[in-house]
Amino acid sequence: MRFVSLFFVVIFALTVNIFAQGGNLAVEGEKRIKNIKQLTFGGENAEAYWSSDGKKLTFQSKRDGHGCDQIYTMNADGTGTKMISNGEGRTTCSYFFNKNKNILYGSTHLGAKECPPNPDFSKGYVWAIYPTYDIFSATADGKNIKQLTNSPGYDAEATVSPDGKKVIFTSMRDGDLDLYVMDTKGKNVKRLTTELGYDGGAFFSPDGKQIVYRSYHPKTAAEIARYKDRLANNLIEPTVFEVWVMNADGTNKRQVTKLGAASFAPFFTPDGKKIIFCTNNFASDPRKRNFDLALINVDGTGLERVTYNETFDGFPMFSPDGKKLVFASNRNAAKEGDTNVFVADWVN
Repeated sequence: MRFVSLFFVVIFALTVNIFAQGGNLAVEGEKRIKNIKQLTFGGENAEAYWSSDGKKLTFQSKRDGHGCDQIYTMNADGTGTKMISNGEGRTTCSYFFNKNKNILYGSTHLGAKECPPNPDFSKGYVWAIYPTYDIFSATADGKNIKQLTNSPGYDAEATVSPDGKKVIFTSMRDGDLDLYVMDTKGKNVKRLTTELGYDGGAFFSPDGKQIVYRSYHPKTAAEIARYKDRLANNLIEPTVFEVWVMNADGTNKRQVTKLGAASFAPFFTPDGKKIIFCTNNFASDPRKRNFDLALINVDGTGLERVTYNETFDGFPMFSPDGKKLVFASNRNAAKEGDTNVFVADWVN
């Protein structure tokens, strides 16, 4: 009798999982996304970004026995997954360019073939700013790797302008975490931000005239001292990020969100009038562990919650035609902590 009961429990669990994979992945209240499809299954998968023709995605994943993230590509339907980084070091933030013939990504592999150590969480929840990160380009199959940055300290978080001419990235080359632009060969570097604090995770608007990014600018003496102490140890605390926008030349900087929360991974809507981003502003637990997607007008009005999953939803990006949204989420996880890539139809 116990075996029979266990049998039905297993069959029920499998049925629920198959049903979920079949498209019933939405949570009540999620009116902006429909026909959600899960593209990866198991492990840590995140930061999936579209090719300009909408046929492929790049993403970072810890799988295949690798101790830390490597860069992969897959077809837009989740098939044809292929690792295109060299399997050494830790990688992050990949992006198609040159009519999808090439890919940019950050990697620590020149510092060491092994994964760099995880950050010391005894200092609280921190992100490591590995000084061995540099930005590289490769052909779309991962071959012909070329180093684009070669300055002391962190260089990563690179994305490309819609016209394919400029790369925006975060760098420590001048002693703080600021945004810079360069061409796709790593030349003609220009600094865009100068205020003390972290500026990163930047994307161009669809018309290439604006840049959206996340920032933390410490104000009080105690905040400044804490920030500088963490930075000296190649760490930042991502507890309070706000979304900002500026002109593509670095002028007219203005703060969009004023939530006092961890708001990051901002991306413009296809019409350039709103920004979708990830935030723990709506979390009800004291530790603010739940992250959801939200929309806001570029002028900071009209905040709207998009996802209602009780764990993590983040790293949203619209497809080039604006019809689909790709994002990373803990929903439908096979085990606690799994993060997978999902794609959904976008509802205007």
